Amino acid sequence: MKLTALVIATVTMCSAPAFAEAVFNPVKSESQFVEIVEGKDLTLFGISLSVSPEGKIAGRAFGRDVRGEWKWRDGYFCRDLFWGQRNLGPNCQEVRVNGKKIRFTSDRGEGRFADLTLRPGRVR
Repeated sequence: MKLTALVIATVTMCSAPAFAEAVFNPVKSESQFVEIVEGKDLTLFGISLSVSPEGKIAGRAFGRDVRGEWKWRDGYFCRDLFWGQRNLGPNCQEVRVNGKKIRFTSDRGEGRFADLTLRPGRVR
């Protein structure tokens, strides 16, 4: 698999094995979501993102800048995202949390998911 395809798959969503599945609790409101992510970096191998309460997404993934915007709409995290110059487009995602892990599942909970670790944020 080409590196570009791997990066896009990881940045947009990745599948994880179904075995040993942890219980992730749904995030039901924008205020709950903001409380979880405010002041945190969302990290996964090669990825570090921040999601601001003001609706901005910023960070890096595999050596390229990531930027975008988000809104909470009908119980979903809806984002528009760029990875470098590549427009990854809009997607509304279900959000769940388990301790220091936050799971985003694309396509309103019907698609692929990515589990990111919540870490204290760095000054940018």
